[in-house]
Amino acid sequence: MAEVKRTELLHTSQSWDGAHLPAFPQENAEIITVRYEFPPGKKLGWHHHDVNNFGFVQQGERTIIDINGNVKVVHEGEAVVEMVGTIHHGENNGAETVILYMFYVAPKGTPLSVQHPEIPMD
Repeated sequence: MAEVKRTELLHTSQSWDGAHLPAFPQENAEIITVRYEFPPGKKLGWHHHDVNNFGFVQQGERTIIDINGNVKVVHEGEAVVEMVGTIHHGENNGAETVILYMFYVAPKGTPLSVQHPEIPMD
């Protein structure tokens, strides 16, 4: 019988921009998993997260850009820890749909993201 294969995709206490993660909630925490599908050319508006979140790209290549212009490209099969409290957006600059799974740990009832429609995309 084949053995279970374990591949650690990510092990960190920092988001992709090097910032240390805030403490996890002590009480009434929720764990939320979301599957996102980004069509080619799609840009998700400027937003920030007040909660810890991380994920992996199952298909395609996702580009994350923070408000200061720093860029992180997450390739198929790679994991990423999103920034907490820093305004950023995600986009699909590739030719195929990006399938992204994100995992959030948040105090119960806390929004997963806060949108910033006042910041123009281009």
